[in-house]
Amino acid sequence: MAPKPEWLKVKMPGGSRYQAIRGRARELKLHTVCEEAQCPNIGECWSGGTATFMVLGDTCTRGCRFCAVDTARTPAPPDAEEPRNVAAAIAEMGLDYVVVTSVNRDDLPDQGAGHFAACIQAIRAAAPATLVEVLIPDFRGRVDLLERVLAAGPEVLAHNLETVPSLQQPVRDPRASWAQSEAILRAAKELRPGQLTKTSLQVGHGETEEELVDAMILIRAMGVDFLTLGQYLRPSAAHLPVREFVPPATFARLERVGLDLGFTYVASGPLVRSSYKAGEFFIRDHIRRRAAEESA
Repeated sequence: MAPKPEWLKVKMPGGSRYQAIRGRARELKLHTVCEEAQCPNIGECWSGGTATFMVLGDTCTRGCRFCAVDTARTPAPPDAEEPRNVAAAIAEMGLDYVVVTSVNRDDLPDQGAGHFAACIQAIRAAAPATLVEVLIPDFRGRVDLLERVLAAGPEVLAHNLETVPSLQQPVRDPRASWAQSEAILRAAKELRPGQLTKTSLQVGHGETEEELVDAMILIRAMGVDFLTLGQYLRPSAAHLPVREFVPPATFARLERVGLDLGFTYVASGPLVRSSYKAGEFFIRDHIRRRAAEESA
């Protein structure tokens, strides 16, 4: 594969705000997807005071071939203090929009749904002004578990389809599928009318632009409000190779297509990730505008 192009090169993370967030996360024994997933935007986001917390540990029960997170059949039990610690960190940082995500926990009876709900409730208590987005696993399609998370009232419910239908395998773990993920995204709208939903697609796995557009049409038909598209970057030689480094012009074209399809917001670019600072700021402002209109 050709060397990484210039548009994918970023500065090494640093700065006092970055160090403060990193240090506090260590003290509270918290994991961030920013570090675990080797996100290229970690320096920009942490220096700007934005972070995505990964709960339920740092070891996943699935083995998606794009993901840098460690895997095991039986990870360590969840930390009962984690919801309180996550909420404390968010309150200390003064964040007004936060993303809480997790590894898959197929080993747990509720697959971690109760832990998600506890995190949302703890954040509400410690930082009542903070808007909460949860990026959840597929819960193996169990709508009752999704309902438990939604009952806690997150402003945004996100779940990632990851890639186009034809490449779900080998990109994702065999226990995941487009149909299962679609069922979760559709159910979120049905269970909680007005619920804002979000998903993400990676590019560079060998999909065609036509396949991406077709996938975007399917996603919009699910009622999804927010979409992000970003370049897949290989975490190690053990992961799937990058088939193509997609140029910025293609991402810009896909963004225009998405907006024309009716998505409220599309973040599309080589360095865009599911949790992306610019997108979170837009969603925050969108939620505030909608609340103001409803109360007027």
